[in-house]
Amino acid sequence: MAKKKTIYHCTECGAQYPKWQGFCSQCGVWNSIEEEEIVVGKKDASSSFSATTLSPSRPIRIQDIERREEVRLDLGDPELNRVLGGGLVPGSFVLLGGEPGIGKSTLILQTVLGTPYRTLYISGEESLSQLKMRADRLGGSESECLIYAETSLEKILHTAHDIHPDLLVIDSIQTIQTELSDSSAGSVSQIRECAGALLKYCKTEGVAVILIGHINKEGSIAGPKILEHTVDVVLQFDGDKHYMYRILRGQKNRFGSTAELGIYEMRHSGLRPVDNPSEHLMSHTGLRLSGVAIAAAMEGVRPFLIETQALVSSAVYATPQRSSTGYDTRRMNMLLAVLEKRAGFKLIQKDVFLNIAGGIRLSDPASDLAVISAVLSSSLDLALPEGVCLTGEVGLSGEVRPVSRIEQRLMEAERIGFRAMILPEGNLASLPEDPTRKIRLVGVKTVEEAFRLLFRKEG
Repeated sequence: MAKKKTIYHCTECGAQYPKWQGFCSQCGVWNSIEEEEIVVGKKDASSSFSATTLSPSRPIRIQDIERREEVRLDLGDPELNRVLGGGLVPGSFVLLGGEPGIGKSTLILQTVLGTPYRTLYISGEESLSQLKMRADRLGGSESECLIYAETSLEKILHTAHDIHPDLLVIDSIQTIQTELSDSSAGSVSQIRECAGALLKYCKTEGVAVILIGHINKEGSIAGPKILEHTVDVVLQFDGDKHYMYRILRGQKNRFGSTAELGIYEMRHSGLRPVDNPSEHLMSHTGLRLSGVAIAAAMEGVRPFLIETQALVSSAVYATPQRSSTGYDTRRMNMLLAVLEKRAGFKLIQKDVFLNIAGGIRLSDPASDLAVISAVLSSSLDLALPEGVCLTGEVGLSGEVRPVSRIEQRLMEAERIGFRAMILPEGNLASLPEDPTRKIRLVGVKTVEEAFRLLFRKEG
């Protein structure tokens, strides 16, 4: 007979306790312990599936293990394939998280509608008519994708066992519930039990499973942290909903690198992969405006040129405002202190506003030189020379420090058509001579040298 049992679990890490306490000793979070009733003695939801491949029964040496090349599924989306490491590995367990309305379901639905693989799409949030309307808008209503509106894990697993799909999509994991727990859908125990059963099905049947997950107000994926440890790949889909660009990042990938980045443009007909983000992240008005500098930045291993915009004006209130969009405000304050201390420009009575064009969040330290150049350009009301981009990390002493992957940044700037690049002297000395190079390279050691080049002579 199944019996009910009361336990107390942490909503942050999933740790269990026999009684309530105000502090979780595992993750150190206060007021995260909640009461929950579970049912013990029930049969596992995935116990009806037998393993097709068993691990070796005895330990073997690593050199004796047979190496097999993984055959990846081409999803037809170059950006998604890049972030996954070249495609979707059969039998992999993928988790996609993002803010509400950012386009998670749209990304996965338009991807599976365009693939030739047999796909079972489980919808726990939308009805069949809603999905039909979205499929018509995405232009994939003639696909062979099978749609199943269900929230019971037991029914989903039995349906998947009968259909034998190549790809199983769960939208979303917070809406699925199992009989192994009496708690409501989306609770820690429900997500833990559902993820464990889906993992067993994924590995025993060799079917790739994609979970769509919600995020909490802190920006992390909702549910216990064990969910992210269970899956093979964790993808984060973010961006500003008021802008048209979305970024797909890999936070965990057992089959590839987490340094890859995918960029999409949101349109009425769905998400369009952006093959050349540099041209989209720069304005092409032809006007020389003050407060604008082009940074040669990197996101993971992907170079792109992005426009940094700054506005410096007289402070209206006693305390000057410091605001940034798409850039770390604390790092901007540090650069302003360097600008005042090392370069002698007084900004203490000035409001400073910084914006990264296109709604992209920039975290590359190599964009420091472009940021302070844009701030100084707005303060002096002088435009930077045309056709010049900048890269370099600024230290607290005002020195311009070398950056990584300078060759990729240089090739991207030359491909876009820039005439000159200001870069750290250390990077310039390490670059080999290339007579076919069409871009002029100017090395600087300090921010003062860079300012003399930008504002006292034509670049």
